[in-house]
Amino acid sequence: MINEALQFTCDTLDQFLRNRFGLDESKVIKNTLIDSNGSIPVVNQNKIVISLINVEKETTKPFNVRNHQLSNGSYANVNPAERFNLDVLISANFDDYSETLKFLNAVILFFQVNAVLSANSSSSIPKGLNKLEFDIEKLNYQEMNNLWSAMGAKYQPSVIYKMRLITIQGFEADGFVGAVSVMDNQVTQ
Repeated sequence: MINEALQFTCDTLDQFLRNRFGLDESKVIKNTLIDSNGSIPVVNQNKIVISLINVEKETTKPFNVRNHQLSNGSYANVNPAERFNLDVLISANFDDYSETLKFLNAVILFFQVNAVLSANSSSSIPKGLNKLEFDIEKLNYQEMNNLWSAMGAKYQPSVIYKMRLITIQGFEADGFVGAVSVMDNQVTQ
């Protein structure tokens, strides 16, 4: 689900930018900022780059359901779904600094308008995703510097969003329970 959520976000943001600026080519990619050899990927040039920088397990448990009904009416015991929040770095990597700022502004506008992406707002949301919620993350100068240094990259104008509640469910049954088919309503005195 992580890849699907990131790709859906990438595609939706790209379509927004294409419509906004009348573009024929894609301007948003999902990629790392630095290759394993320490160089900047060529495909990042003149693009908005979406990079996963952290995965955090959601610790609230209101979705802790173990029994899932099967088509025959019985129930399967499965481990509860795990939900995660993803921190994504969205950086503008353009040769022209004015283009960098123009596209970064449009990215912020996109997430301001689309704080939630769901089946109600997009028919192309991948199966298994109900909705994605986006909150801007506030990092101070030192934290941002530490992040870019840890990635081994030179700073580029960027913004970080927390993508909330990516659900991962394996549906591997560890037991089965039969359904109740008859109830005895007899009252004894």
